[in-house]
Amino acid sequence: MRTPRVPTRHKVVVLLLEPLIGYDATIPGAVLGSAEGADGRPLYDVQMASLDGGPVQTHNGYAVVPHGDSSLLASADTVIIPGTQIPGPRFEGTLPEEIGRALGLIRPGTRIVSICTGAYVLAAAGLLDGRPATTHWQHTEPFGKLYPQVDLNEDVLFVDDGDVLTAAGLSAGVDLCLHLLRRDHGAAVANDVARYCVVPPWRDGGQAQFIERPVPVMDDASTSSTRAWAMAHLAADLSVPALAKRARMSERTFARRFRDETGLTPAAWVTQQRVRHAQHLLETTDLTVDVIATRAGMGTGASLRKHCAATLGVSPQAYRRTFRGAAESRIA
Repeated sequence: MRTPRVPTRHKVVVLLLEPLIGYDATIPGAVLGSAEGADGRPLYDVQMASLDGGPVQTHNGYAVVPHGDSSLLASADTVIIPGTQIPGPRFEGTLPEEIGRALGLIRPGTRIVSICTGAYVLAAAGLLDGRPATTHWQHTEPFGKLYPQVDLNEDVLFVDDGDVLTAAGLSAGVDLCLHLLRRDHGAAVANDVARYCVVPPWRDGGQAQFIERPVPVMDDASTSSTRAWAMAHLAADLSVPALAKRARMSERTFARRFRDETGLTPAAWVTQQRVRHAQHLLETTDLTVDVIATRAGMGTGASLRKHCAATLGVSPQAYRRTFRGAAESRIA
């Protein structure tokens, strides 16, 4: 009788560079390290590395002891660089030789991720040239001056550009790691980990909503109750006139308040929620594309295919095959 094959865990190596942002460094282990397959086995092997294997000092006074040195990068499937205040990449636009040698150990095709100011290191290494990326909103102006060749987006929580992903500041690293879980193993696994970590599986809007600005005068009600109703009625008419009427606001006031609270226009938010619901149905049911389109409020299968292609980069059928296959391999 053949012994069942034990799936190889996806190896994640977190490269610690001092002065390290300690909070960022703990995120991959807490989020990815909590993910389990249907058989209860961990899906990821998360390890920390420093350049020389020694402790790494954080910017607020304590040190982190890694699992090993930069040689760990050579066997990584995903490399994550958390926030750092390292002078060369942060203030001069240069990459220290020892970091260049360490990054040179990464195998072609390895997924590379930064959290917060870790994006400075990727930019200094030329890994973000001509690519979309983000970093903490507080650092976008100096980042843009140092690295004008990067297509910087300061309004989002994270950017997924395929094999290179970047997150905005601090807790946006949680959003990005949950996104990695969703991308690798589907929404159900990501939701389970989010529930364990007591965080939302997906935050609406972008980091623009966290930028310091004058507090708007609260001369009308929040749109939160209307958003909650919309989430439960995705197949209904969710146009701005219909939502504004439910919220008992003028269309102009509703649209302004909605954007202030979510960082998105009502139309963009509604599309986002409908696509997510369609993803859930594709992963967890055998419903046809047309039925899923109706239940998610997309109207027709053609509309769902269009939105899946624009948002997910694949057709509904391809998305279903990918995550059904992932689920079956975890059970096998």
